[in-house]
This record gives sequence, structure tokens and C-alpha cells, in this order.
Amino acid sequence: ILFVASYLAIGGEVILTAIKNILRGEVFDENFLMSIATIGAFFIGEYPEAVAVMLFYQIGEVFQGYAVNKSRKSISSLMDIRPDYANLKKEDGSYEEVDPSECKINDVILVKPGEKIPLDGVVISGNASLDTKALTGESLPASVYSGSNVISGSINLNGTIEVRVLKEFCNSTVAKILDLVENASSQKSKSENFITKFSRVYTPIVVYLALALAILPPLFIGMIKGDWATWSNWIYRALSFLVVSCPCALVISVPLSFFAGIGGASNQGILIKGSSYLEKFNQANIFVFDKTGTLTKGNFAVKEIYPETKKEEVLYYAAIAEGMSKHPIAMSIKNAYGDEIKENYLIEDISGKGIKAIGEHVILCGNEKLMDDAKIEYLKSDGVGSVVYVAVDNEFKGYIVIADEIKEDAKETISYLNSINAKTVMLTGDNERIASSVARELGLSSYKSSLLPQNKVEEVDKLLSKKKEKDVLCFVGDGINDAPVLMKSDIGIAMGGVGSDAAIEASDIVLMHDDLKSIATSKRIARKTMRIVYENIIFALAVKVIILILSALGITNMWFAVFGDVGVAVIAILNAMRTNSKKY
Repeated sequence: ILFVASYLAIGGEVILTAIKNILRGEVFDENFLMSIATIGAFFIGEYPEAVAVMLFYQIGEVFQGYAVNKSRKSISSLMDIRPDYANLKKEDGSYEEVDPSECKINDVILVKPGEKIPLDGVVISGNASLDTKALTGESLPASVYSGSNVISGSINLNGTIEVRVLKEFCNSTVAKILDLVENASSQKSKSENFITKFSRVYTPIVVYLALALAILPPLFIGMIKGDWATWSNWIYRALSFLVVSCPCALVISVPLSFFAGIGGASNQGILIKGSSYLEKFNQANIFVFDKTGTLTKGNFAVKEIYPETKKEEVLYYAAIAEGMSKHPIAMSIKNAYGDEIKENYLIEDISGKGIKAIGEHVILCGNEKLMDDAKIEYLKSDGVGSVVYVAVDNEFKGYIVIADEIKEDAKETISYLNSINAKTVMLTGDNERIASSVARELGLSSYKSSLLPQNKVEEVDKLLSKKKEKDVLCFVGDGINDAPVLMKSDIGIAMGGVGSDAAIEASDIVLMHDDLKSIATSKRIARKTMRIVYENIIFALAVKVIILILSALGITNMWFAVFGDVGVAVIAILNAMRTNSKKY
């Protein structure tokens, strides 16, 4: 009576689940195996073992629940970005608390300290520091002020700001990210699909084998030797066989490994749309990069000033000439100079050549044609980038070389990819000279220059057609004008995808902050995940096959069979939990 009471208290839920599944036509699952094995043990008088099997099975379930919750917390931190309300500004200047979905484009909303930014928009008044950690993985707060773009899901740490809405809630960053995360599990990997199919075939087979083990040997022995007393012995073996045959370790640990890997990636500000992409990324060995905004910062900066001895003087005169211009090259010169220009000069724009500034001096600032037209002797620069020559009162003063800056972590990332024997390719619209300089500095395998957007698609098509069957090509772009190439490649990776609809929709992996090192982190996460998946598959199958054979031969008892099922499952689950790590 005590054993039955204990059994029902521990395993009653398992038996009810098995009955419900049988009524739905889902017979062969772990609940059915546990129920039939333990009820059978009661019938042959093995009460302690029947209770123990169910007890250890429930312990295994507890471990599984803990592991899943641990992984889910990594992903649920993203779910916390969903805004509850928006403070909508009304015509009379007051504010009304409404659902974010009720706000329209160009509406004005108020965001107070401690509140989430409910919709993507631009700050029109006030300034604040925003916590974007859940979105980008960036721990430092981002400062915003009038004119700054803000993304939904960020948390206002201090200051009150008014924001003009740029996107409706259904198209906002937070809505797209939540949709991406919620649907990540729908993209199953080959390993997961294999385990699902394997379990459907494997479970009925072992049930029928256990049935055969319980009936055929004692029947054969009874007919040959006339000894009919061995039935309980063979039923016991069959029940042990059933207990150990339960594919829990595989069914639970493999999806859990991928789930934990995706959760661990989200901790790093990396959104992976499904386990199939995580598995495929493990095999990625061809990386194609867009240049501007991906390998380089996409903004001009002063790289060189000649002569070294007169750097401040050359920069000063150039800053005077470029003082009124909004051109990126002019802005880079003014930023490099830093101070405000107080001198009054009359600025004359000479189309296609440069600028003439007339005041205390006559300053010429522009390209070679400007110097040639003014018949000024000058030293030609062999620097890579845009060269601005400076002359004052018809005397050559020097030149400034301006170029797009290479990202600090670009060389480190390319070096890592080269170290794992991956092929690295750059596609750019820049000229041959600039492209070759960037490729040489970064150590890229190859590059293609002077490409129009449609040419990039053609080049990726060529690479896809030439690659081997097992090769996986990844395209890394900014996700805005690279959407067609992101979709064509085996895996599309969008850099700095926050706020970009094209990035989230066209790519398979979104690096939420503009950090090339995330590519190496993603690769390590994929490798670690797949290594743990294969460890669990090999370990679970090897132990089960050994114990199944020993159980059939009567060498082991049901206690050992419990280890073969629950013990293996617990070990596999604990191993799977290593995927969700903060270090890769």
C-alpha cells in the first residue's frame, strides 16, 4: 500500500499524460514507456524498483525544467523590451497613456525616466541616456538629444524626451525582434529533425522488441525444456529493456542544446533566427563582406597631412576654405581642426575642382585640376583616398589625405577567420586603388572593386555556383542596401541591424550592434553548440546500446536501467546547459 501510494504521488501525472496521449493517438512516447515499465514491475512484485524508476524520471524532469528556464531567461530578457504604453501628446498639449499600436507616424510621444521607448522615432526635445543592453548587448548607456534617432525597446535612464514617431508599432524594431525570437524555434536544424524522426521509428521498435523479449524466450524454453517458471524473469528483463530504451536523453538534450545556444547568443546581442542557421553557421567557410559600413566606418577622416612640420597650418587654411560646406570631406577637415573658424572669407565654389576663399589671404583648396589651373607647383600625393591640396597666395602649402576609416576590430576578425581557414572576400563600389589598399591592410583572401549594387548580386551568384557542396557562404552587410545579397547567400548576416527593417527581414543572423567581433563570437557559439549536440548523441546512444544488450541478457537489473535512462538524460541535459555560457 505504501509503495502504491508513493508511486501514485510521484508518477500519477506521468500515467495520466500517457493515457491522454494514447486517446489522441500518440502512443509511443516516454510517458507510455515509463508507465508500462513501472506498472509491469508492480505486477511481478518489484515494488521498490517501480517507485525508484518513476522517482528518478521525475528528478530528470526537474533538471530539464531548470535547464530550459536557465536558457529561457537569456531570451526572455529580450521579451522584456515590449513596451506597455505610450504617452501620446494631444492637440491641447496634454498627454494621454495609450497602447503603442494606437500611435501613428508623426505623432509626438513623451518618454519619462525609467520608461521604455515604445516606438521608433527621432528626439525633438530634451536629452537622456538610454539603456540598449537588451537590444544590442552594449553595456554602456547611449546619449541622445534633439535630432537623435531612438529605437523602441530602449530604456530611458534619465531625462525627459519628446519623440516624433517614425514607424508604426507593427513595423517597429521591437515588434520585429519579438517576432523573430518567438519564431526562432520553428526553424529546426538537421540534427533536431533527425532526432524527431529517429524517435518516431525507434520507440515502436523497442516496444515490440521488449514484447518479444518477454514472450518468445520463455515460450521457447517452456516448449523445449518444459520449464514454465521463467516467465517472471524474462518479463523483468523486458521491463528493464523498456526503461533503458526511453529516448529521453536524445529527445530533450539536442533541442535544448540549440535552445541554449540561441539564448547564449542573445546575451551577446546576436539574434539567430533558428537552430538550422546555428547548425549551418558551424560549417560556414566563405565570408563575403561589403566594405562601407561593414569593414569600414562609412565616414571620412583625415589620414595624412603633408608636410609633417606644418600640419596645423595646412589644416587651418583648409578648415577656413571648407568652413561653409556640408560635404563629407569638408566635415572631416573641420572635425580634425576642431576649433571654430572666426575669420571672415568670401567663399567661391569652383565646380569639380574645389574652393577659393578670399579674405586676408587667397586660399585654394581642392584637387590637382585646381592647382594646375592656378599654375601652382605642388607635390603630388600617392596616398590612398581623396587628396585635398592647399595653396595660400599662390604658394603650395601641403596636402591632406582623407579616407574612410577601417573599423578597429576588422583586422582582428579577418585574422580569426583566416586562422580557421575560411575564405574572406570583399565586394565594394570603390575604385581599385582604395579596394586593394583595404584588402591588403586587412589580409583578405580576395576582393572585387568598382561594383554597382547589381554587380554584387552577380558576384555572389558566381561564388555560390563555384563553391563545393559542403561549403557555406555567408554575406556580411549593413542590411540596408544589401538586402538582395543577404537573401541570396546561404547565411545572411546583418551588421548593426538595429532599426533596419531590411536587416531583420533579409538576414538569418542579426548582429544588433556594429561589432565585427560578433562574427567570431557567433562562430564559437555555433561550434560549441554542435560539439555538445554530437557529444550528447554519441554518449546517449553508446550507453543505451550497451545497457540494452546487458538488460536483454539479464546481466543488469532495473536499477542499472534507471541510470541508462534518467542518468544519461540528466548528464546530457547538464552538458547541454554548457551551451548557454557567457564566455565563448
